[in-house]
Amino acid sequence: MALSTYTELKASVADWLNRTDLTAAIADFISLAEAQMERTLRTRQMIVRSNASFNVAFGATPSDFLEVRTFKLSGTNPPTPLTFLTIDAMDLEATRLSATGKPRFFTVVGGQFRLAPTPDTNYATELTYYAKLSKLSASVATNFILDSSPDAYLYGSLLQAAPYLQDDNRIPVWAGLYERALTDLQVADDRASTSGGALLTRARTLG
Repeated sequence: MALSTYTELKASVADWLNRTDLTAAIADFISLAEAQMERTLRTRQMIVRSNASFNVAFGATPSDFLEVRTFKLSGTNPPTPLTFLTIDAMDLEATRLSATGKPRFFTVVGGQFRLAPTPDTNYATELTYYAKLSKLSASVATNFILDSSPDAYLYGSLLQAAPYLQDDNRIPVWAGLYERALTDLQVADDRASTSGGALLTRARTLG
């Protein structure tokens, strides 16, 4: 059976489970597998570049934000990398800095970035970050994971199906195959990232 689109994936999961009555549940199994993959994977295909301006201490993270890779002031000469601090360390550092100035540090507070010192003027920034996956749906037939590693989607979905079906004996089987697929995907990406090729990123506006 082909396994290159969302429709084909759902059909394949039903075939592996030997069930024809789980149409709605299979969509949930796939969504749960995607949530787990999103927490685990950090690959180059998930890297996005965004630009924004800050003239206050706080600004919104992108809507699909997962994790910072790099963050810098892009309008300075040369560009100035910002140093990440934990929230507690940022609070402590803020007491030692002047009230306003050129930002040197950043942290993430909920759905916002915090810069310190508070910008004393408008600063252009460039952020590269890991973005959420493009989830499969009726309008999104495929994504880079299904294209390159359909086994990760299949075994991840079957793993999520096992508790629903009270088929505990299959959990170790699906878990082992799923974890191997994710590991292979991450290792392959890590190798490709250091192969000397150019890194391409998508450009977006923050907020």
